[in-house]
Amino acid sequence: MAWSRPAARLDEYEIFVNRMNTPRVVIDNVTSPSATLIKVDSARKFGILLEALQALTDLDLSIKKGYISSDGRWFMDVFHCTDRQGHKITADTSRLISCIERCLTLDPTCDLPHHKVLDHLTSLELTGSDRVGLLSEVFAVLVDLNCSVVEAKVWTHNRRIGAIISVKDEKSGSPIEDKQTANRIQARLKHVLRGTNGLRGVPLTEVSYPARFGADADRRMHQIMFADRDYEGMDDRWSTEEVSTSAPVVLVENWGEKRGYSVVTVQCRDRPKLLFDVVCTLTDMEYVVFHGTVDTTGDLAHQEFYMRHIDGSPISSEAERERVIQCLRAAILRRSSEGVRLELCTADRPGLLAFVTRTFRENGLSVTRADVSTKGQMAMNVFYVTDAWGHMPDQKILDAVVQRIGGENLKVKEEPWHRYCAGSAVNEGGTGGTGLLSIGSIVWKNFKIWA
Repeated sequence: MAWSRPAARLDEYEIFVNRMNTPRVVIDNVTSPSATLIKVDSARKFGILLEALQALTDLDLSIKKGYISSDGRWFMDVFHCTDRQGHKITADTSRLISCIERCLTLDPTCDLPHHKVLDHLTSLELTGSDRVGLLSEVFAVLVDLNCSVVEAKVWTHNRRIGAIISVKDEKSGSPIEDKQTANRIQARLKHVLRGTNGLRGVPLTEVSYPARFGADADRRMHQIMFADRDYEGMDDRWSTEEVSTSAPVVLVENWGEKRGYSVVTVQCRDRPKLLFDVVCTLTDMEYVVFHGTVDTTGDLAHQEFYMRHIDGSPISSEAERERVIQCLRAAILRRSSEGVRLELCTADRPGLLAFVTRTFRENGLSVTRADVSTKGQMAMNVFYVTDAWGHMPDQKILDAVVQRIGGENLKVKEEPWHRYCAGSAVNEGGTGGTGLLSIGSIVWKNFKIWA
């Protein structure tokens, strides 16, 4: 299985231009009273916007406002960023600049997670039909096969499940490179996933070496769920006239009389990594964003992109337009946090995840999302759970689960982002667009260049 990275097939002239115009990052902590401005200039190439967002995502920064503009062969972004607590960035800015610039040039010395390759781990990829208790069965199989889970991401959407699980051999601590062992793992997991796979055919199980983390893993999660067509058959019950906390509104129209752009508008509840998820999907569908604006007011996000297909054409059919809408809705909802957030912090041990997820299953809880990590000898895991029907679980059930696993280890937590959003409208002054150029002025300014 090949890991995809945003890359362009450049001719010799374009390679020369890129080398002569290395990415430049400027950090401005003066202009805005509530956010740090990060300005990125670079020679334009396919995927450069996603590379910038990957770097900011791995730095755990939140993008509150921004604009994107391509001028000829040049690319310019300005992002209004805060940390996860909503504060301006006060860390070592010179290191931050250097780190982002190295990531934009794909420098192997970049120490952000999406540039890391972990040689001591093996990566498992899974997709299939979701059901209550499925994750418990998967982890039980891995324990039985002497696989120690080090990191894992699990997303569920539209009755489908996708997972990337990084493991090592429990006894030796080395990656699983033996072909016979890999085949046995695949066969067992495929049997578990086939249980309720319905009409979707054979579920996906892949074993690859080595493992990757960070935004690369997030991008791969989008890719495997996109390949599984989790965007198909979604209930089309969203109105273009209202936005609820769970219903993203996506509009696509062509701006043919103005240089052939397709205009994509996204409006939904704001959350971490929202912009990354949208741009990741557009990039993997081979669309190029030429201009765009990003704005958040309170917990509501508004994004607008002027884009073309990689071959230079706008969206050319109603079927293509509907597919873009479906895929962007799916990209937004895959990472949405449905249910109660449970945080597990305890000493790692063999079978821990199998025990925890079995406890969830025995109490009728369904895991809608999970982020599993191991730091040293400690397991630092986050689960989002609902009841079997997708509703918020009963408090008595949660109390029983916490008591079973251990109240000192498992905590019921409020999503921290929600607390921040509650006060962000005041922090931003309620203006919703201060300091940003309008998208119209950006586009019209550059029309003479795009003949």
